[in-house]
Amino acid sequence: MNTHLHTALDLAAAGVPTLPLRAGKLPFGNCTRCADNACGGRPTMKSAGACECPSVCHGWAAATTDTATLTSPPWAEAWWQAQAVAYNPAGARLTVVDLDDTDAITWARHNLPTTRIVPTTRGEHWIYLGAMRSANAVRPGVDIKSSMAYARWLGPGTGTMTALPDAVRALTVKEPSTVPPALHPVGVSVPARSRQCRHRTPAYLDRGITMAEQRITKATSAVHSTVYGTFLAVLSAHGRCGCLTDAHVGRLFAAAQAKGEGPRHCNDAWTNALTRLGL
Repeated sequence: MNTHLHTALDLAAAGVPTLPLRAGKLPFGNCTRCADNACGGRPTMKSAGACECPSVCHGWAAATTDTATLTSPPWAEAWWQAQAVAYNPAGARLTVVDLDDTDAITWARHNLPTTRIVPTTRGEHWIYLGAMRSANAVRPGVDIKSSMAYARWLGPGTGTMTALPDAVRALTVKEPSTVPPALHPVGVSVPARSRQCRHRTPAYLDRGITMAEQRITKATSAVHSTVYGTFLAVLSAHGRCGCLTDAHVGRLFAAAQAKGEGPRHCNDAWTNALTRLGL
């Protein structure tokens, strides 16, 4: 039997919903039927939050404990292509504190109660009993993986699991959103025949901001670079005509902070994008 499938079946028997990962620690692509979460990712009786589609889709929501699903096409084929096994922590009522480097580990040892620890490539996973919402970059080198997220299965680890502490829950409490000062138009004239900047057309500008929000929201890795790249793209399209308002920028910041970016990180990314474009 395929090693990854064997691991998945063992986890499923223990009540841990699993899914296969391809190269790059990424889930297999969404199916056409459910692209962009069109079905809403409705929960079913046999999964942690998957839709009713039989194929491998929805990333974390495809995780399942149903052995028939795990061993039948197209799942069976996916396991032979898989590079790793992942699981949905919240589906097993768990929370993973992902510590990415030695500084993060040192911080955890001084601030969090001891629990089961699983070594990772660069750091450690601290696993607690209890589920909560997930968030990236809650502090330098620290991600929270629980609901609507997946973590790689790297073995059972060592130590006794501790109940999810308030100190971990507090990490996802957001600081009040901050919005940078309104952009000032730079010297780009608007043709007299237009009478107004084309970006002020509600549908045009709102569609651009909505697409930028979606790009940030869908990021499953490299959140910092995704936020910066999105800010850069928005400013490239709309930054030279003065059409962006505090409300537009606030929407972008809110989307970034919902993915775990702090106000300071948002401001830094915005400032760096402005500098890059000479605005």
